[in-house]
Amino acid sequence: TMLTTLVSSLEWKIQCLQQPCNRSLTAEGEVAALNRRIQLVEEELDRAQERLATALQKLEEAEKAADESERGMKVIENRAMKDEEKMEIQEMQLKEAKHIAEEADRKYEEVARKLVILEGELERAEERAEVSELKCSDLEEELKNVTNNLKSLEAQSEKVARNLTMLLMI
Repeated sequence: TMLTTLVSSLEWKIQCLQQPCNRSLTAEGEVAALNRRIQLVEEELDRAQERLATALQKLEEAEKAADESERGMKVIENRAMKDEEKMEIQEMQLKEAKHIAEEADRKYEEVARKLVILEGELERAEERAEVSELKCSDLEEELKNVTNNLKSLEAQSEKVARNLTMLLMI
C-alpha cells in the first residue's frame, strides 16, 4: 500500500514532468506548422505580387491601347464629320445640277419647239422663194422678150427714120 501510494505518486510526478515536455512538443509542432504556413503565405504573396505586376503591366498596355483607340476613334469621327460635310456639299451640288439640268431640258424643249416652228417657216419661205424664182425666171424671160422687141423696134425705128430722111431728101 505504501508501494501503491509511492507508485501512484511517482506516476503522477512523471505525468507532471511529461506535460511540459508534451506542451513543448506541441508548441514546437505548432511553431513548425506556423513557420510552414508563413512560408506558404510568403510564397503565395510572391506569386500574388508577380500576378499584380503582370496585371499592372497588362493594365498599362490596355490603357495605352485604349488611348490609341480613342485617338483613332477621334480621327475616324473627324473623318466621318468631314465626309458628312462633303456629302452635304455634294447633295447641294447634286440638287443644283438637277435644277440646272431641268432648266436646260426646259430650254432645250423650248428651243426644239422654236426650231420646229422655224423649220416650218423656212420650208414655207423656201416654197415662196421657189415661186419667186419661177416668177423671176418668167419675168427675166419676158424682159428678154421685151428687150428683143425693143431692139427690134429701135432697129425698125432707125430704118424708118433713115427711110424717112431719104424720102425727105428726094
